[in-house]
Amino acid sequence: MQMSDTRQIAVPPAQVYAALLDPEVLKNCVPGAQEVTGSVEDGFSATVVQKVGPVKATFKGEVAISDLVPDTSLKIDGAGKGGAAGFAKGGADVRLAAKDGGTELSYDVEAKVGGKLAQLGSRIIDGFAKKMADQFFQNLQSALEGPTDPEAGAAEDHPAKKGWFGRTKD
Repeated sequence: MQMSDTRQIAVPPAQVYAALLDPEVLKNCVPGAQEVTGSVEDGFSATVVQKVGPVKATFKGEVAISDLVPDTSLKIDGAGKGGAAGFAKGGADVRLAAKDGGTELSYDVEAKVGGKLAQLGSRIIDGFAKKMADQFFQNLQSALEGPTDPEAGAAEDHPAKKGWFGRTKD
């Protein structure tokens, strides 16, 4: 499964780039991450607990970052085994560009699964992979921008505007 997206982050590209190389930031941004250790040079080891449909598994795997162009782009590749649940592997090409006083982050993600996970069907897997990628980059954006994000403040100031159905109370 493949997907692409772009998001605007209100910090300079150098700051986004540095965050993507920091194991502590990665641990805080990867949904379900229990542990992320290592370095860019040697690769990272990660333990991630996730539930995909009815299958919950602890994935232990390796993450490599390559094709580094400082403050501009990088490639993230990872693979993990979840025991009887199967395996997951994937990669992301990440591009950074200065735009509107911040950074435009664009990414192309590819993910593959096998074992019990593959038996869940492509709709469940594709939805899960999209959710994971979106959550990772949203977590990264929140970590970099901090609590001063005006959209988050607006949502907290007007809780009645949250939700799929729009304003639910006056």
